[in-house]
Amino acid sequence: MLAFLDNIPLTTLILVAATLGLAPFVPEPHIWEKLKMLAAGNLTRPIDIFDFLLHGVPWVLLAMKLGVMALRGTA
Repeated sequence: MLAFLDNIPLTTLILVAATLGLAPFVPEPHIWEKLKMLAAGNLTRPIDIFDFLLHGVPWVLLAMKLGVMALRGTA
């Protein structure tokens, strides 16, 4: 798994998280809407769960990459 993260440039992960992770931007970022639905217990429809995963994966990968970099002391 770490080799997979090592092969993805940090700038690419930042760009993907800032675009796909936040799109659409108006009226609010999609990931924020899905997080609010999750907190309220309303994230039940399959399309909403798929949306949550689609917009959340770039943020998870970015956090993992930054965590690995911090542990290795390369951040």
